[in-house]
Amino acid sequence: MGFEIAGKASLVTGANRGIGKAIVEALLRAKASKVWAGTRRVEELSALKAAYGDRLQVLKLDVTREAEIAAAARAATDVALLVNNAGVANMLGTPPTDAEWLRVGRQEFDVNFFGSFAVSQAFAPALARNRGAIVNVVSVAGLVNFPAFLSYSASKAALHSLTQGLRAALKGEGIQVFGVYPGPVDTEMAKGIPLDKTPAKDVAQAILEGLAAGTEDIFPDPMARQLGETFLKNPKALEEQAASVPV
Repeated sequence: MGFEIAGKASLVTGANRGIGKAIVEALLRAKASKVWAGTRRVEELSALKAAYGDRLQVLKLDVTREAEIAAAARAATDVALLVNNAGVANMLGTPPTDAEWLRVGRQEFDVNFFGSFAVSQAFAPALARNRGAIVNVVSVAGLVNFPAFLSYSASKAALHSLTQGLRAALKGEGIQVFGVYPGPVDTEMAKGIPLDKTPAKDVAQAILEGLAAGTEDIFPDPMARQLGETFLKNPKALEEQAASVPV
């Protein structure tokens, strides 16, 4: 069942840059009644706030802080669409024996998995009242582990599993759950990845089109679609492909 954006309020986490900011702008263009933009750096959205006025409400929201999540849920009771976009990738391309993986991996899990889980729990009552939806921005790296992004891949695999679990558990509450699996996107986070990247605005538009079509698993760029097709047909082949990426 497709999800209609127009006339509904949305909340996007990690909204100050990259995919998150592009999703905020796409939602506003799609006639969302209001977009709550959650970010740790509220000053980075001042220009967008000036352009859209009251249709854009900026929230200070660190998804690892319980008090800020609770305050956001108290403020944004009209939310019908929650986009769990906040994410971090802290390390790239060192051997798996590097002890630093454990330190950065804990933060990646705290943001990418536990942060999305905590925000989803906090907003579930509002989403049930408003017949809403959750969108989890996962990654193709959540479908198979890329050793170059060892702990990031693992945290996104956890989010992929959570997406499936929430989809089943919240269906009875009338809440739809969508997973988004981008490949490399032209953002600050991906600047060190030597691959062709899709503009964030194109990814955001593809996400909205997937919602409108009711596509539960959204592959919003060419590489994502290619890897997603391989995953669905032959998961072992995708594992071997990912293993061949140099660390």
